[in-house]
Amino acid sequence: MWSMTGYGKGTFEEEGVELTCEMKTVNNRYLDVTVKAPRIFSAYEEIIRTKVREKMTRGHVDLFISFKDKREKDTALTIDMAVASSYVAAAKQMKEAFPDLMDDITLSSVLRYPDVLKQDDVQTLDETLINALYSALEQALENLNAMRLIEGEKLQADMLARVDTIETLVGQIEKRAPKIAQEHKDKIFARVQEYLNGANIDEGRILTEVAVFADKSNIDEELTRLHSHVAQFREICKEGVVGRKLDFLVQEFNREANTTCSKSNDVEITKLGLALKNEIEKIREQVQNIE
Repeated sequence: MWSMTGYGKGTFEEEGVELTCEMKTVNNRYLDVTVKAPRIFSAYEEIIRTKVREKMTRGHVDLFISFKDKREKDTALTIDMAVASSYVAAAKQMKEAFPDLMDDITLSSVLRYPDVLKQDDVQTLDETLINALYSALEQALENLNAMRLIEGEKLQADMLARVDTIETLVGQIEKRAPKIAQEHKDKIFARVQEYLNGANIDEGRILTEVAVFADKSNIDEELTRLHSHVAQFREICKEGVVGRKLDFLVQEFNREANTTCSKSNDVEITKLGLALKNEIEKIREQVQNIE
C-alpha cells in the first residue's frame, strides 16, 4: 500500500556536472505532474512525466530540477546593436552641441561601453547532462516511493485497527438486534393492559403489529453486508494500488451503517451505529491519502 504524500531527492555529481532532482507529492484524484526545470531540459519534460507515470498512478507531483555545469565550454560574444546605436547617437548630439571638443569615438571605444558587448556560455544538452538527469530522476523516484511505502504501511495499520473496531461494533449490534422485537411486544402489552384496565386483550392483533415492526426494523441483511465489507477491506489491503477500491468500499460501509441506524428503532443500536459511522469516517479520511 502506498501513500500519495511523500518527498524524494536524487543527485548526480560527476565530470564537473552537479544535477539535483527533488519531488514532492500530495493527494490528488488523478496523476498530475508539474515539472520546473531549466529551459535546456524543455524537450525532455514529457519523457520525465512518462518516467513518473511508470512509478505512480495518482497524486499531484511537483518536480524541481537544478544543475551546475563546471566543465570548460565555449563562449559566444554578442553585440547589443540597440545599445551601441544609442551610445553613437548620443555622441553625435554632443558633437553638435560642443563642436570644439575632439571627437575620439571609435569602434573599439563603443565596444567598451557598458552592456554593448555580452559574453554568453554556449550551453548544450549533451550526453553527460542527459545521463545526469536520468540518474538523479531515478534516484529521486526510488527515495520518494520508499517514503510513500513507509507512510502507506502506517496508514494501513491504522485503518485495519479501525476495521477491527467496526467488526466489534457490528457484533454488538448483532447481539442487541434480536431483543428489539420482544421488547417492543412487551411495551405494547403493558400499554394495552394499562388502558384496558384488565379487560381481555386481542393478542393476535398485537402479535401482528409486532411482526410488522420486526420486519421493518430487521437489519440482518445490513449486518451481513457489513461483515462482508470488513472481509473485503482486509483482502484489498494485501494488494498494492488500492486507493480507488477502498474509496468505493468505504462508501458501501457508510450506506449500510446509515440504513442500520434508520431501521433499528432502538436507542442502543443507534448509539452503536453512530460509533460505527465515526470509525468509517476516519477510515474515509485516511483512504484519501492512499494511491
